[in-house]
Amino acid sequence: GDWCTTGDQFHADADGYYWYHGRTDDMLKVGGVFVAPSEIENCLLQHEAVLECAVIGHEGGDGLVKPKAFIVARAERQPTDALADEIKQFVKSKIALYKYPRWIEFVPSLPKNDRGKVDRKLLKDQGLSPL
Repeated sequence: GDWCTTGDQFHADADGYYWYHGRTDDMLKVGGVFVAPSEIENCLLQHEAVLECAVIGHEGGDGLVKPKAFIVARAERQPTDALADEIKQFVKSKIALYKYPRWIEFVPSLPKNDRGKVDRKLLKDQGLSPL
């Protein structure tokens, strides 16, 4: 049969199971390695202070793209520089170091499209400054 290009990134494991990594156009190239924002987001969501989050690629002063996280904090946690550092350390302890978000921007809510999904393009276009 014919193939249909979906723009989704998967891999098949040794047992024949397929694992979804996110949209191909959302993948970040960090230090020469492709990183799925969803992997970083899933890790961030394990932190007790994170209610919602989205990760995009952000070009640093060195001209290289690195992860940047937009986080909606839970009501009982104040978004501070100290909390941002705590979250970064948490992510570093869970996944590869090159994947941790170098910048964290606390936001009251994440922009969503008409289907209720995070509007990553809008996050990229806003050019919000990191903490």
